Amino acid sequence: MAGSPMRKVALRNLAAHKLRLALTVLSVILGTAFIAGSFVFTDTLQSTFDGIFADQAKGVDVRVEPKDRLSLGVPLDVVQKVAATPGVRAVAPAVQGPVVLLKDGRAVQTGGAPSLGQSYLPPDKAVAESQKIVAGVAPTQPGQIAINSGGAQRAGLAVGDRTEILIPSKGNIVVTVTGIYTMASDSGGFVGILFDDAQARELFTDGQHVGYVDVAASSGVAADTVRDRLSRILPDYKVHDGDQVRADLKAQVGNALKFVNYFLLAFGAIALLVGTFIIYNTFSMIVAQRLRELALLRAVGASRRQVGLSVVAEAAIIGLIGSALGLAGGIGLAFGLSGLLNAFDLGLPTGSMQVQPRTVLAALGIGLVVTVGSAYAPARRAAKIPPVEAMREEFASTGESLRMRTGIGIALAVVGVVLVVLGARHTGGNAALTVGIGAAALIFAVLFASPSLSRPVLSVLGVLVRPFGPIGHMARNNAVRNPRRTAATAFALTLGLMLVSAIGMLGASAKASVSDVVDRGVKADYILTGPQLTGVPVDAGPAARAVAGVRDVVAFRGVQMKIGDQPVYGVSPDAQMSPVLNYEIRSGGYTLGDNDIQVSETEAGKHDWHAGQQVQLAGMDEKKYTVTVSGIYKDTQLLGAMVVPPALYDQVMPVQFRADVVVLIVAAPGTDLTLLRENLVKATAKDVVVQVEDRQEFKGTQGQQIDTMLAILYGLLALAVVIAVLGIVNTLALSVVERRREIGMLRAVGMQRPQVRRSIYLESMLIAVFGALVGVILGLGLGVGFLRTLSDLGISTISVPWGQIVLMLVGSGVVGVLAALWPGIRAARTPPLAAIADL
Repeated sequence: MAGSPMRKVALRNLAAHKLRLALTVLSVILGTAFIAGSFVFTDTLQSTFDGIFADQAKGVDVRVEPKDRLSLGVPLDVVQKVAATPGVRAVAPAVQGPVVLLKDGRAVQTGGAPSLGQSYLPPDKAVAESQKIVAGVAPTQPGQIAINSGGAQRAGLAVGDRTEILIPSKGNIVVTVTGIYTMASDSGGFVGILFDDAQARELFTDGQHVGYVDVAASSGVAADTVRDRLSRILPDYKVHDGDQVRADLKAQVGNALKFVNYFLLAFGAIALLVGTFIIYNTFSMIVAQRLRELALLRAVGASRRQVGLSVVAEAAIIGLIGSALGLAGGIGLAFGLSGLLNAFDLGLPTGSMQVQPRTVLAALGIGLVVTVGSAYAPARRAAKIPPVEAMREEFASTGESLRMRTGIGIALAVVGVVLVVLGARHTGGNAALTVGIGAAALIFAVLFASPSLSRPVLSVLGVLVRPFGPIGHMARNNAVRNPRRTAATAFALTLGLMLVSAIGMLGASAKASVSDVVDRGVKADYILTGPQLTGVPVDAGPAARAVAGVRDVVAFRGVQMKIGDQPVYGVSPDAQMSPVLNYEIRSGGYTLGDNDIQVSETEAGKHDWHAGQQVQLAGMDEKKYTVTVSGIYKDTQLLGAMVVPPALYDQVMPVQFRADVVVLIVAAPGTDLTLLRENLVKATAKDVVVQVEDRQEFKGTQGQQIDTMLAILYGLLALAVVIAVLGIVNTLALSVVERRREIGMLRAVGMQRPQVRRSIYLESMLIAVFGALVGVILGLGLGVGFLRTLSDLGISTISVPWGQIVLMLVGSGVVGVLAALWPGIRAARTPPLAAIADL
């Protein structure tokens, strides 16, 4: 800033308006806190996982694994070939698979973290560093296990305890805990069970393959040398040294965390965007209220540049203070988010909070740039006003034409609608991108056109305050009088409720689609389900068949095959589907022979297949299978892309990968369904993860999963709504200051304090409802567009949550009144004579 006098003016102006300063700083804090919190949270997770993987594969010089993830693994003859390679001291085949730890007949919940069974290799046979047994001894024979200390604590197990372990492809086995071992980061819900090597191979392999092979080089032989030799001998396998293995593991986690980071940063950007408009609105009002003060500075010799810089300097100070506090708030937010996720028991490992220099620079830089940028336009406008004209102004000029701004808004709206309609006609990523660009155009269209839009809409909404007589009429006039300020205040709420409405439509449509699929496709009286990661144990179906009163039982098993190089996923029913399932064959027939497959219309279209055509598929072992397309069915989530017969399933799916997705059960005519349910529960009791549900309960379970996912989104969006509410408080508080003389005059001619408060409350309610109404309409329109692009992912029914919409509109009115409580009280306390005399 040029010259210390103007610097003093800026600092003293801030000090003289502490409340205004606090409200503006708060909007900066909320915006930057989410950005900083996103970085801190993901950096902490990344650091924790880095620490875990830094200890992974220690002592491993080379790893040999299949190039294709969809594979049976490494054949045992290849393991022997690796062991016989010159320079190889030892090999350690990897044997592992999913398990469910049971305690007192109940599954030990891992909160989404893996629960794995592995083979234990003693130090003299192990390649990597062996697990450190801290209590008891390692397993040495079938029926013995060692468990990680975190898993033991979660399950309440100690050395010597007997328990059960559910192997999805085998059933339950009884084991004894002989040891407890520690891990580098033994937290986050992970359960690791170590078995004797012979038993692990029996449980988790087909007896002919292992997952991968870790290799230790002989003394004096470089790891790179062994790697190069194995690469030449095994060109069809991926051969990496230990450093590369650890780097790959870190990269996989890094990519997963990138999604989390982008997800959180997207909401941070939303919060910052909402905060930006509040800051801009605040500075516009502040400058408008200070026109006479700024004109006086111009009259006594301050240049345009000095006046503009004084306003920008105030913004810079606010930006620095707000960003610094936002950084601190972001660290606290990261703590809170970590605690929230742990409360949901999502199985994430924990570690010390990481605050990188990048996070500090991002928080300070973004907050400063946004705040100064928001203040620049009002400062520039104030500096251009001639001193004499500004000194005659009593209030901010609101008579500027909105014609150009409205024209830009209409043009953007046309572009946005066209893009959304075009994108909604297709599915996939490109279609969603088109709708997204259209959404951005519509958001900016509302931003530009909302001042002109506010007048007619608020005139209509005036019926809400008509019962309040002249007070209601005054409130409506106050809301309409300054359309720029009204639109800017309402836009924050518009943006928040637009997103809430769109996400509400996503949840309602997803649940409606699931409900429609079940209602139209499932004939079953009861459905057996299991955890998403393990499915239904294979012995649950046979157990259900033995229950009296059961007519039909069909277990649907998951199938993975390849068409060319592309993986394809489907199901294999272990019996005729028609008694339990409604599905429509569009061409071909319903018969599924041992050498037949049925495919969905979408999958058939991808490969230009037709009924009766012979096609070739590949199994996980790369073996080719020639089959006939016996039927092409209408797309349904219940069957996926492909249906294969039991004979083919038995050939392509190894025992250790077998599990049922669901089991559908139809009762015999005249059976007491309540009694049948009790008997099914008893028959599957040993498979404790199995749930017996009727169709309504099955739909409810799927709906709960959708609600759980959306709950996090709603929680994050709540931040944007909180900022919007603070924006309304801020704007109304400044508006009261702006209308001080007007309010004083009304008080002088007889207006009572309750009437002043009521007028402020009603004005705020109208602004909030206007913003909410525009946001809901925009959100519903964009929601339809996005949902149509997702129809190939199973969202076939578009549903509008009307109850939620009505509650949001009513809630917005309530929020508007609550936001006006303090400004209303402040206005009512305005001394009439002092206000009239105030310049």
